[in-house]
Amino acid sequence: MTSTFDALLQDLRARRREFARAQQLPDDIVAAFKREGVYRALVPRSLGGDERSPREFCELVERIAQADGSAGWVASFGMGVTYLASLPPATLRLIYSDTPDIVFAGGIFPPQPAPVVAGGYEVSGRWSFSSGCTGAAVIGVGIVPGGAPDAQQPLPRMAVLPADQVRVERNWDVIGLAGTGSHDIVVDKVRVPEDWTFVRGSRSQLDAPVFRYPGLSLATQVLSVVALGIARAAVEELKGMATGRISVTGAPRTADRPQVQMEIARCEAQLRSARAFFYEAMDEAWAALLKGDESVAPEQTNLLRLSSTHATRTAAEATRSVQMLAGMTGIYESCPLSTQVRDSLVITQHAFMGDITYQNAGAMLFGLKPLPGYL
Repeated sequence: MTSTFDALLQDLRARRREFARAQQLPDDIVAAFKREGVYRALVPRSLGGDERSPREFCELVERIAQADGSAGWVASFGMGVTYLASLPPATLRLIYSDTPDIVFAGGIFPPQPAPVVAGGYEVSGRWSFSSGCTGAAVIGVGIVPGGAPDAQQPLPRMAVLPADQVRVERNWDVIGLAGTGSHDIVVDKVRVPEDWTFVRGSRSQLDAPVFRYPGLSLATQVLSVVALGIARAAVEELKGMATGRISVTGAPRTADRPQVQMEIARCEAQLRSARAFFYEAMDEAWAALLKGDESVAPEQTNLLRLSSTHATRTAAEATRSVQMLAGMTGIYESCPLSTQVRDSLVITQHAFMGDITYQNAGAMLFGLKPLPGYL
């Protein structure tokens, strides 16, 4: 990475509390992400992007998350092009005509009824959890065309709008990832052409290998890797704290206590193991695409989903364990560990990493079909 990227990481660490208070990342940080190629990382070269691999992108997000969890979460939506690639090619070229550094945000649920009008749909409604919406140029919302669900199409359709046609309702008041700006978004009777809509999870209109990679799996992985970055930051934070001054009670330094030594070793082993499974599954899927496979096999996709949930849960457990080792120091708002614990716990609550993942993964390991929407 460049020296400017290292400087950005230092800036993120120094401003973590600022982001949480503002309940969003400021414009200068979003601009810095653009300069460092976060939002063009997965954009194909045909549209001016860098066309990097899923692993390269996840490693980038992981480093950002190690500096600040909210920043990593917002950076992860640099994978937005893999959603947008399901748009008609002419629409996609129009979106990326001026720059590959397009910031995309989405509010999919609950899908809102959208009456059919001449050439498209009339879109109105409110959608929650639109992470990074305050810095986005393009925003997608979930709709039900005509107002009636299509039994043949269980996945929602997304309507894509310029950000100036969307109102942000600032109501992000949460225990963790406060700086992600995951506010509600509101649209009022905006006409969206049909060729600015797509079915989420549908086949990409682009042919680069990343667009044959399982879309829902990648959407999960870019979030799971944030938890890995947070956990690594927590471990390093404790190592820095533990070798400092003697306790005011006269007890040995934290690093000299046998229980702490055993527990930090356990956390290190579990975190490295979960991370290895996470990237191993990703590498195997990517290798299959590079050798010419049209798509990733369902069995391999299952491992992508399972390793993501496992990484998220393991990372959150390690982060909490590290905070406990820090004693009372770890409860202060000024201590990064308190924020890191809350951020990691929020990630475990995301639907992509829910307990249902284990049920679906287990069913597939027995040769059974998972529930709809898992793959």
